Amino acid sequence: MQITYPFNDWYYKDTFSPEDIQTTGLDGFIPVTLPHTNREIPYNYFDETSTMFVSCYRKVFSIPEDWAAKRVFLHFEAVASVADVYLNGFHLGQHKGGYTGFTFELTEDLVIVGDNVLTVKVDSTERDDVPPFGYLIDYLCYGGIYREVELIVCDSAYVTAMHITPQNVLEEEKALEIKLWTDSTVEIADAPLTVTLSKDGEVIRTASFIADIPEGKGTIHIALDDLRDIKLWSVDEPQLYTVKVELDDVVVEERCGFREAKFTVNGFHLNGEKIKLMGLNRHQSYPYVGNAMPKRAQERDAEILKKELGVNIVRTSHYPQSRHFLNRCDELGLLVFEEIPGWQYIGDEEWKDLAVQNVEDMIMEGYNHPSIILWGVRINESDNDFAFYQRTNEKAHEIDPTRPTGGVKYIENADFQEDVFVMNDFDTGKYDRSHLDQNLATGLDHDVPYLISEFAGLWHPSKRWDDSSERVEQALRHAWGHDEVALDDRCCGALAWCAFDYNTHFQFGPGDRICYHGVYDMFRIPKPWASAVYESQKDRHKEPVLVPATIWSNGDNDRGGFLPMYIFSNCDYVEVFINGRFARRLYPYRRWFAGLKHAPMYMDRIPKGLWDKWDWMDSEFVGYVDGEAVIRRRFVRNPVPTSLTVKADDTVLRAQNKEEPYDVTRIIFQTVDQYGNSLDYLMDTITISVDGPAELIGPPTTVMQGGCIAAWIRTTGEKGTVKVCAKTSRLESETVEVLVD
Repeated sequence: MQITYPFNDWYYKDTFSPEDIQTTGLDGFIPVTLPHTNREIPYNYFDETSTMFVSCYRKVFSIPEDWAAKRVFLHFEAVASVADVYLNGFHLGQHKGGYTGFTFELTEDLVIVGDNVLTVKVDSTERDDVPPFGYLIDYLCYGGIYREVELIVCDSAYVTAMHITPQNVLEEEKALEIKLWTDSTVEIADAPLTVTLSKDGEVIRTASFIADIPEGKGTIHIALDDLRDIKLWSVDEPQLYTVKVELDDVVVEERCGFREAKFTVNGFHLNGEKIKLMGLNRHQSYPYVGNAMPKRAQERDAEILKKELGVNIVRTSHYPQSRHFLNRCDELGLLVFEEIPGWQYIGDEEWKDLAVQNVEDMIMEGYNHPSIILWGVRINESDNDFAFYQRTNEKAHEIDPTRPTGGVKYIENADFQEDVFVMNDFDTGKYDRSHLDQNLATGLDHDVPYLISEFAGLWHPSKRWDDSSERVEQALRHAWGHDEVALDDRCCGALAWCAFDYNTHFQFGPGDRICYHGVYDMFRIPKPWASAVYESQKDRHKEPVLVPATIWSNGDNDRGGFLPMYIFSNCDYVEVFINGRFARRLYPYRRWFAGLKHAPMYMDRIPKGLWDKWDWMDSEFVGYVDGEAVIRRRFVRNPVPTSLTVKADDTVLRAQNKEEPYDVTRIIFQTVDQYGNSLDYLMDTITISVDGPAELIGPPTTVMQGGCIAAWIRTTGEKGTVKVCAKTSRLESETVEVLVD
């Protein structure tokens, strides 16, 4: 049998010396559970080099005696950024690169009776021989063993990977091609092989074969044909199937989806249907712990993108991301553009070799995800290097001939070596609507498959506590950009920069080590007007959206008052009432937004004599769908802090044993006024209390970010009820309870 065991209970110290390779003790080490960051950092204004050091992880373990005849492998999902792995003092190998997994075999150096000592030297410095390093990069890479680790035990044959390729997906009779990568210590002839295709636990097809497993490394090809009544994977109905292969005494399972994704000169098509791609870029970092977040947090990001924001594609900028995130994209129907690590800089030949290896590792890991529709095989925003990018493209097509390649460019007339011309176009979304024409971008006299990978963001970052004009401008740049692209039938779509704020180096952002380019902040709290551009494109019958871009005050706008005002909504129309009196009926402003499914509304005046602005009054906005009032927003004339709300993303968490990762959930605190609106300029201190089998990630006392803040709690391995509450200088929240079971 090939069995996988979680292997996430380790010891850690923030130093390393050569003596650590031979010693076996735990003096100076502290217990940690993976995912783990090498050092927690403040939210902002820190020295980014504080995470750039060499540290040491250690694990002491014993194995059952019946493993004496087994093979044992150790798999790391990601370590930032260079890992040297030692077992009982023997060097198993080194892995360079912080974003893809790697595996070492332990078998020969294992002690059968007694303790085994694993030691991992983790170099988290920005080494110029490892992508993305070598020059400046606009994001932090943090450090540590920040994804999970597994121990894999098998007999003589080890299946290292399985790739599933659906065939004839638009025909009634479909098929599957399956490729197994094997590593065996002996040749096994006529090994029994069984393939089972199932969906939601119901077996659809089972077939038996005979296969020869070669000694050493090899591959096995099998096929299932005559598959009928198969449902297609799509953004609206992401149907997933499970393929289980039993080979000799090895059992492996992977999910897949039947779908056809094509980038053409006339746009992007999924299963033969043209879809305009509307998405955002994602960095995987979180406050305090950087990239080190477990499954639930990774899944939650995908849910925010698809369910809250309503986008249909995400770019994993600028590196491969967690399998948990990608798995959830599969389940939600969120398309993915995944790319190799890098940011503008191209290193020497050894560096390039490693980048080509990153292409292989990324595709080997991500192949079975139906959500992934495009491989990014060019270093983000790099200069031309024809020979280098010929290698990355060839490697991608060698491993995966089913998906196209793309390469994110920022210079016009760049070498076009990929299947899709991908461009960072920050002219898109400008107020003058002067986005870069495709043929100017490509330098070609004919159309090619074309995708915009970044716009907005950098050109107009915004914080929750910026004044209205700044925040409205950020929202409009997102609206203008997607509106332009919607009207361009030749463009496959656009991904704006970006989904979430992120930590960066001092050379970027406002100097506090945060880039405020997101439509959500780092705590995944929406910047309400920019995020509403996306939310308002959702189906109004399923989820009506009404977000007036105002805080309803006299001094926040230039020249006072509250006009002009944009309203981001998917309603048919909105009625505005001031002090209970009807002021305006507003409709989607298609004169300025002809491409968006649901255009913003615009109000530049109200009837004269309706009120005296010096005698400020309450207001109400009412949204109508099919003649029915379906949503309301009220604003108070004199907002004051009225309550401190508290909300947990989840009310039940998993209690893990000591060998499994911890679970997390986010708790959001928000100070609101009399009508429940956030007080965006409130910067009060807040103290968060956690009681029960969980601990707080980050400091217990901090400062609210624009009237709100969030915190994650992580389980400690015990069961029970966690009680979380908070208080500011003026308010105290209720207590939210989270069951750890």
